Amino acid sequence: MEDARDMDAYTLAKSYFDVKEYDRAAHFLHGCNSKKAYFLYMYSRYLSGEKKKDDETVDSLGPLEKGQVKNEALRELRVELSKKHQARELDGFGLYLYGVVLRKLDLVKEAIDVFVEATHVLPLHWGAWLELCNLITDKEMLKFLSLPDTWMKEFFLAHIYTELQLIEEALQKYQNLIDVGFSKSSYIVSQIAVAYHNIRDIDKALSIFNELRKQDPYRIENMDTFSNLLYVRSMKSELSYLAHNLCEIDKYRVETCCVIGNYYSLRSQHEKAALYFQRALKLNPRYLGAWTLMGHEYMEMKNTSAAIQAYRHAIEVNKRDYRAWYGLGQTYEILKMPFYCLYYYRRAHQLRPNDSRMLVALGECYEKLNQLVEAKKVPEIGPWRIGVKSAVWMKCYWRAYAVGDVEKMALVKLAKLHEQLTESEQAAQCYIKYIQDIYSCGEIVEHLEESTAFRYLAQYYFKCKLWDEASACAQKCCAFNDTREEGKALLRQILQLRNQGETPTTEMPAPFFLPASLSTNTTPTRRVSPLNLSSVTP
Repeated sequence: MEDARDMDAYTLAKSYFDVKEYDRAAHFLHGCNSKKAYFLYMYSRYLSGEKKKDDETVDSLGPLEKGQVKNEALRELRVELSKKHQARELDGFGLYLYGVVLRKLDLVKEAIDVFVEATHVLPLHWGAWLELCNLITDKEMLKFLSLPDTWMKEFFLAHIYTELQLIEEALQKYQNLIDVGFSKSSYIVSQIAVAYHNIRDIDKALSIFNELRKQDPYRIENMDTFSNLLYVRSMKSELSYLAHNLCEIDKYRVETCCVIGNYYSLRSQHEKAALYFQRALKLNPRYLGAWTLMGHEYMEMKNTSAAIQAYRHAIEVNKRDYRAWYGLGQTYEILKMPFYCLYYYRRAHQLRPNDSRMLVALGECYEKLNQLVEAKKVPEIGPWRIGVKSAVWMKCYWRAYAVGDVEKMALVKLAKLHEQLTESEQAAQCYIKYIQDIYSCGEIVEHLEESTAFRYLAQYYFKCKLWDEASACAQKCCAFNDTREEGKALLRQILQLRNQGETPTTEMPAPFFLPASLSTNTTPTRRVSPLNLSSVTP
């Protein structure tokens, strides 16, 4: 009966709500008693406050003022909704709004309890599940949540596992959902592609996205993630086609703006790219990807203060965004502020413990801090002295290699550290493993440190009087501009010593085999004993 009496007011208010006249909508709903009308009344007041906050944020003068802009309606809404909640008069949608208000007021524990209650009252409301997902920081928190035993819980768990970078568990959940009847769900297919994107399995993610585009060619959701993959692979023509296609479908979507921004970024037109990311944020100020990508563009334009502001906004939206933490670390590295840099790299590493890029960045940061202390001649700070604390960044580099070094730099960093410590055999073995890795991956990629590795190995083998290996490495040095002359000089010395009848030594242990494509010697040689890394392996 209440719904029928409030129907006229509700219909009128809903019309005002749809055209974003929230205050008018709330005015005509004041005094309505039905739960549906009450929710729209409270939600209109909440959105009115958010709209005014956004308007004030745009008009604010700088980052300090932006941080002080608040939604003035939140406290009143909390008091009113709290009374209704205590009287158990809130339905699922009312509980959802109450949870949102609590989250906005930074009352995280109370918000989690309310969202859990909302999922019990209305299990099919995906909005409540998503809000709950944004408040979960680790897997341990999930164990203490009393969630309803419903099929929506499986979607929630798969989503939160993806967000927490627990990709194996997420993929297993999605596979289970496919097996029980969701095989044609484009949402699940896209989430699987996002999961592979998160673990940087680019080929697999691209393959799934391309198949998804065939099945659902007018889909816009997650296409910004697809464009990130195309950007990483420098696939200009494919990214251009995607941008034009999405513009034809809907050019006023945040995903479309991000795709166009990535396209201009790939063409090194960073001002235009930043402009489109700004357009995306005008459409949705809480769109995480646009804040992070805009930070990258400001970094390219050497505008470090704007980059820091963008990354901080990204973290405000989602504290689990490792890209924003990592971006802040890179920014402070440019500003030569190593202690700030270390803090942000550590946060990024906590979110992505098996990402080699974070580990290498941490290792480099520890090295710079050590050099800073050494330069200031502070011998009493014992832990920073090389040889004592060198194990810290040695651990970082070795761990980066152990988890799968994406950029193929961890072994080179480790080798150079051994060089500094005058541990020539360990340095040589790291360089050998580095060469073996880049030649075994099967990709024709230019590695900047390849010439450095061959130069060191040529000199190392020369000192060991292993002429065949030294000649093979010296010949490889001749292929690089920066080591060509050194390689030729070493080849002349080897030839001269061989003509004089100089014999190889047997006192020093022979190193690992070189890749077959590098060595011209077919005579088997002894392998050196493996490196003892037990003291530095995490």
